[in-house]
Amino acid sequence: MDGVDQLAPERKKAQFDVDEMKIVWAGSRHAFQVSDRIARLVASDPAFRKDNRAMLSRKELFKNTLRKAAYAWKRIIELRLSEEEASMLRSSVDEPAFTDLHWGMFVPAIKGQGTDEQHQKWLPLAYKMEIIGCYAQTELGHGSNVQGLETTATFDPQTDEFVIHSPTLTSSKWWPGGLGKASTHAVVYARLITDGQDHGVNGFIVQLRSSEDHSPLPGITIGDIGMKFGNGAYNTMDNGVLRFEHVRIPRNQMLMRVSQVTREGKYVQSNVPRQLLYGTMVYVRQTIVADASCALSRAVCIATRYSAVRRQFGSKNGGPETQVIDYKTQQNRLFPLLASAYAFRFVGEWLKWLYTDVTQRLQANDFSTLPEAHACTAGLKSLTTTATADGIEECRKLCGGHGYLCSSGLPELFAVYVPACTYEGDNIVLLLQVARFLMKTVSQLGSGNIPVGTTTYLGRAEQLMQCHCGVQRAEDWLNPSAILEAFEARAIRMSVACAENLSKFTNQEEGFAELAADLVEAAVAHCQLIVVSKFIEKLQQDIPGKGVKPILEILCNIYALHLVHKHLGDFVSTGCITAKQASLANEQLRSLYSQVRPNAIALVDAFNYTDHYLGSVLGRYDGNVYPKLYEEAWKDPLNDSVVPDGYHEYIRPLLKQQLRNARL
Repeated sequence: MDGVDQLAPERKKAQFDVDEMKIVWAGSRHAFQVSDRIARLVASDPAFRKDNRAMLSRKELFKNTLRKAAYAWKRIIELRLSEEEASMLRSSVDEPAFTDLHWGMFVPAIKGQGTDEQHQKWLPLAYKMEIIGCYAQTELGHGSNVQGLETTATFDPQTDEFVIHSPTLTSSKWWPGGLGKASTHAVVYARLITDGQDHGVNGFIVQLRSSEDHSPLPGITIGDIGMKFGNGAYNTMDNGVLRFEHVRIPRNQMLMRVSQVTREGKYVQSNVPRQLLYGTMVYVRQTIVADASCALSRAVCIATRYSAVRRQFGSKNGGPETQVIDYKTQQNRLFPLLASAYAFRFVGEWLKWLYTDVTQRLQANDFSTLPEAHACTAGLKSLTTTATADGIEECRKLCGGHGYLCSSGLPELFAVYVPACTYEGDNIVLLLQVARFLMKTVSQLGSGNIPVGTTTYLGRAEQLMQCHCGVQRAEDWLNPSAILEAFEARAIRMSVACAENLSKFTNQEEGFAELAADLVEAAVAHCQLIVVSKFIEKLQQDIPGKGVKPILEILCNIYALHLVHKHLGDFVSTGCITAKQASLANEQLRSLYSQVRPNAIALVDAFNYTDHYLGSVLGRYDGNVYPKLYEEAWKDPLNDSVVPDGYHEYIRPLLKQQLRNARL
């Protein structure tokens, strides 16, 4: 069966140009060509093998990750890869490593918060990897509440140094990736204290380990925080613990783009606006949304291919059983996740544009769109990561029992992905930030402040509070304006209801705490509207390729109508739609699933994932699942011997009724 494409009949059913869809998914022809070339380069190199990860001990696993990271850097230099290609190569290796934090957090922090002089000193070292950096913000006692961090950086005017100190156990830095074993330096966030006055949290570049033998420098206690969820998975990363005992650093290692401490110990704000720091946050959250579409699409690719290969029940006259993908229950669970992967891809694309727009405005000292951009990226980070984590687990269940095997790729994918729900902002805390922004915007509606960006619809409050959905037949739900109006009306009515309930409290903070659950739901409604509206906007563009736009329109409608079904209570209780219109939406949804069915395999092929990157026996491109599952089982170390280690000590005495004499 090797070499036979079991999924070829499925691929022949496609009603659109798969090669053109690959370009739509990648974002551009150039992006597709780069990602395709680099992914194949990694997949064809045995040094990047990863199928044995789940069986390695923690020490072996970590050492293997160090080897891969060093080898990847060697290849980047040898092949003279551009920054874009190098980033793509690290991503294709598909193994969390200290380099993720070096390039993804340490370098951007220095670029965003350092002065020109600091850039000149530190960035060349970081770019050549002569130093390895991490981002030490989170502490044992504080994560989401950054203002509550306890590590201190006290200025000593006599020596022109800062003294970095961990005054309590809970002030220990805890979780930074790359900190445990690999990093030589960190951007450490600490409370800046001059002359007894606390100026809040600031970043400092601190050397942690000797450049000669990598041992911790005096006053520094450092190590790994231990095993994390899952086999392999994020255990390739050395998440660390760090404590300071009055560690001294030169004054010029405080990141001083926004504020400085002078030689005399005077704290001064620079003329660079503090809001510039938000630019970095928008960038980081935009990459997280892009990562969500990537992780969800991987899980959906595995579940879709295996659902087409797997057959259960329904055999007639001794013929083949029914493909699992043909069951409506399977489609009802799987196809909305497929649609979500595309929806998140396009909203991630839009966020890239937003980041560029915000950056240009910040450089021109225009901060007018910043609060909206900040709320929007916070909300989308929360929405997409929660949906993706839940979606990966649903895909595992969609694969039946075999989805629980490590060789399915799904347990490790879930374990690697799920921390995204808490890092870079806890998802519920982020939604509460969005809700605060919505409440503020709603409260200012009558004062002449015109809502901007993704909140523009709030400016049409009068109309949206009164409108009635015009859907009369199932196919009316295919009208983008009908969908958009329903989502806008739901979002604004939920926000206005929260604002009205808040106004009944004399103390606004008490009200906010009491109504937190409702506020979170209003924020979710707002964020889902953003994703739906950006999908619709994408479809207003010129999209080349035979049948590409029509199938994307089907996916857009599935994404929106599935949300209507899932949040029916919101839509009906706020009067946005009637029970009859809800029933018509369901009827339309069933029809849309039937239209996706012949295109399902082609839609996941458009992600263009190599078998190496997918890392799944169930999701193999050729669909040759069962022989490979059987083959994979025999690779387990437990099968190295026919009779298990421990037979003579434990099993034999048990069988021979000799436990009394056994040495247990």
